Amino acid sequence: MTLPTDTETAETESRPRRQRSPKKTARNVLIGFAAVVLIAGLIGGAYLYNLAQTFNSGTTKIETAFPEESTRPQKTEPANGAPAPMNILVMGSDTRGSDELDVDTAAATDQRADTLMLVHIPADRKNVYAVSLMRDLWVTIPGKGESKINGALALGGVPLMVQTVESLFQQRIDHVAMVDFEGFKGLTDALGGVEVDVKIPFAPASGPMKGHYYPAGKQTLNGDEALAFVRERKSFSDGDYQRVRNQQAYLKSIISKTIARETLTNPVTVNSMVSAVSPFVSVDKSFDAAAIGSLAVELRDIRATDTVMFTLPTLGTGTSLDGQSIVVADTDAISEISSALSKDQLGAYVTAHSLEKGN
Repeated sequence: MTLPTDTETAETESRPRRQRSPKKTARNVLIGFAAVVLIAGLIGGAYLYNLAQTFNSGTTKIETAFPEESTRPQKTEPANGAPAPMNILVMGSDTRGSDELDVDTAAATDQRADTLMLVHIPADRKNVYAVSLMRDLWVTIPGKGESKINGALALGGVPLMVQTVESLFQQRIDHVAMVDFEGFKGLTDALGGVEVDVKIPFAPASGPMKGHYYPAGKQTLNGDEALAFVRERKSFSDGDYQRVRNQQAYLKSIISKTIARETLTNPVTVNSMVSAVSPFVSVDKSFDAAAIGSLAVELRDIRATDTVMFTLPTLGTGTSLDGQSIVVADTDAISEISSALSKDQLGAYVTAHSLEKGN
């Protein structure tokens, strides 16, 4: 199979596709699940069952999400009855009206992931860490040789993408979630808009929001504006790097507004959020409403300032031997993060590299 030869032609890449009840009726529950999304709440309360049904029936289940067990890192066992650390691979895609992603194939296709994020939840459940991986990161794809990391999805579907990330960090992926960018629009509107701090002003040169100006500074985006904000890359001198920063800024704002008391105590808003996002989310079959609800209980004390999002360090851009425009991997940084993950000490890595909480 022939892969795109530069970052620009990769634009046609992949396609797949929470809430607090009143304080006296149930403990506050947060769904820490990035993205794509990444956080929308499933709560205790009179309407929990209906919310769970909405989520389970609305989402697409990835029946074959993981590679052959013999190829995978060993599963971390919980210590002294405490929860085990958890790793969730979140993939964001952009259908732009095209055919849906076939999430149930391990065969070669033309599907790709625009956004990749490894979400790590430590055993103490005191923080949520999200590490963004540049989609053009040049890595070794098991059994396929060297390629851009998002090419794993094209070459072997979700299982090969999981295997590639597991091989990169030598860490087991516990759950998989794929989120279509279109879901951001409905989630944003369900929340009544989301405030984002725009660091670099721009105006998209194409797409539905062509010519719409995003001035520098804080502004409240509606669904269409938010969707264009997380998609744009051509307006920036460093392309995908700034797009990833914008996506992180948007997700942080979504998390902050989602777990705000006024959101989680409003049943109408909560129901609208789950209904808006579910059709655009695909998850491994074990990551259902019950599993997410259980995780949410464990994360009940998490606040927006307890989330850390950062991009996996790289050595900048370059060109592969076959002429592709790529992002060069920083093997030292990968090794350091892998070691931190294996010891469940990613927080120490964040502190050592001055990656402040909530930034």
